[in-house]
Amino acid sequence: MPLRRLTPLALTLLGALLVIPSLLSATLSSSTAGVALNLNAVEVPDRRSSQADWTLAETSAVAGEPEAPQVSDLADVVDRFSQDRAVLHRFYDIESPRRRARMAEFYREWQDRLEAKDYEALNLEGKIDWTLLSNRLRYELERLGVDAELAAERERFLPFDQALVDLHESRRALEAVSPREDAGVLHQVTQEIEAAREQVGEVLAGDRILDGVEVTPVVALRAVNRAEALREIIDEWFHHFQGYDPQFTWWVTAPYEAFDEAMAEYIEFLRQEGVGIRPDEEEPIIGDPLGREALVLDLQNELIAYSPEELLEIAWAQLEWGEARMREAAQELGFGDDIHAALEHVKGLHVEPGEQIHLVTEFAREAEDFLEERGLMTIPPLAKEIWRMNMLSPEMQRFAPFFLGGEVVRVAFPTDGMTHPEKEMSLRATNEHFSRAVVHHELIPGHHLQGFMTSRYATHRSAFSTPFWGEGWALYWELLLWDLDFPRGPEDKMGMLFWRNHRAARIIFSLSFHMEEMTPEEAIELLVDRVGHEQAAAEAEVRRSFVGNYSPLYQAGYLLGGLQIRQLHRDVVESGQMTDREFHDHILRSGRMPIEMVRASVTGEAPARDFEPQWRFHPEVP
Repeated sequence: MPLRRLTPLALTLLGALLVIPSLLSATLSSSTAGVALNLNAVEVPDRRSSQADWTLAETSAVAGEPEAPQVSDLADVVDRFSQDRAVLHRFYDIESPRRRARMAEFYREWQDRLEAKDYEALNLEGKIDWTLLSNRLRYELERLGVDAELAAERERFLPFDQALVDLHESRRALEAVSPREDAGVLHQVTQEIEAAREQVGEVLAGDRILDGVEVTPVVALRAVNRAEALREIIDEWFHHFQGYDPQFTWWVTAPYEAFDEAMAEYIEFLRQEGVGIRPDEEEPIIGDPLGREALVLDLQNELIAYSPEELLEIAWAQLEWGEARMREAAQELGFGDDIHAALEHVKGLHVEPGEQIHLVTEFAREAEDFLEERGLMTIPPLAKEIWRMNMLSPEMQRFAPFFLGGEVVRVAFPTDGMTHPEKEMSLRATNEHFSRAVVHHELIPGHHLQGFMTSRYATHRSAFSTPFWGEGWALYWELLLWDLDFPRGPEDKMGMLFWRNHRAARIIFSLSFHMEEMTPEEAIELLVDRVGHEQAAAEAEVRRSFVGNYSPLYQAGYLLGGLQIRQLHRDVVESGQMTDREFHDHILRSGRMPIEMVRASVTGEAPARDFEPQWRFHPEVP
């Protein structure tokens, strides 16, 4: 803004703002020495000072940390892509033809920008980012086609969809409102809602075929979710203008109220009659299977060179391996080949109410010490200092009956408000040996340390975040610690094997579900019969997998990602090319991305410009 257009008050404020930085700089300069002296006088707990001393002057390596891998030539480019994509998604915030067209234009523009880059001139990490971004752009364009197919399916239930989206997008585009016309639109939509409800009611009472499509609970649930989104955007649209624009308020209030009531009733009708969710009854577990074609598309995005069927073969092989090791542990415990009897024994070994907090703390520190004593990785002292713990509420335990991890580890354990059977089941599910097997998965070296490091290194690669890296890294440590004799005895072995078998079962039931070859009920049965879950815990796991906001490959990413990193460890550490510390530090500092690109970064082998995933990381499936 030109200075001549500023008021005297604005000029005064501007002068103050110009003076403040210089005053602040002088204050900091005059007190720096005092601050340094005070820091030297602070008594630091042993756990935080267990590594090399450091000073505020160090910038390249904090608290003894090694230097980060090479900085990507395309780090800023990827950041720009992520930011531009994010603002477009915030603007075009509901799926629609306009959004699909705009995003397609955006992705094609970025494809052109990427093609214009001199690939051969990029450094190693730059070539990795080029490959990752190229792959993501291809995937996003293909996903737009899947979105269009789902939209066509929804229109059978919601023929008024586009009329409502037009109102919302018109406001977003800052177009002038037309109160009388908009009132007419809502009136017409209300009539269409009533007609749609009548038509769908006849279909549900008959053969459940609507325009050639069977109205399954899954299809009905998709319609419910979309209808709720439409109701929400029209509520926002209405309250944006109501009261502010007197013409709008006069014309639109009554039609809006009639629309909102009709939409609410239609949603509840679809929920009860189409989906089967009845009031005062336990909500059924109903997921949304992708189908094989879309599953293959997601595997390509993850740079996985296996078909869904091959991954299922890997999962069954892993489950059978785990069951064989469980029989060995059961024999050590004196139960012969009876896995379930051995599991019953282990499930009874839990702490008393109020003690789980202390047990988790003990296990977390034990894992940190195990890693450092063996020189497996660098653990920043600050990371050990700042993790925290919260207990999960009974409601949350319906979805997460064990642990949730990160900087705050959330711990499941019975609470006084649970029924007696719920308490008994939760005690058994959170027993000592099951807990010891996964505390390190959630904290260090798992999710907490991942978040700590990826918020400081290669932050641009959050654009390529994947469960094969996020969950795979934490699961990999379960595999490696098994190989390093972390279990103290057969009870610990049973605990570790329980989780390993659980992750194999997750691959089986998630992929099978999305290929419409397994129901949620069959998934629960698999977890109870083959893994050894408590019934309530199995139901919670399946509910979390299918009802929560998880990508279709999320549950498969645990063990498959872990197996990828374990094979990479064999290739470069057990062969003598890198030390454990170098290997693990490099992975955490090179950022989140599909594991085949982690492989490229670790080995220094740049992907070809026309890269296609080819890595076969599991020897049982040649």
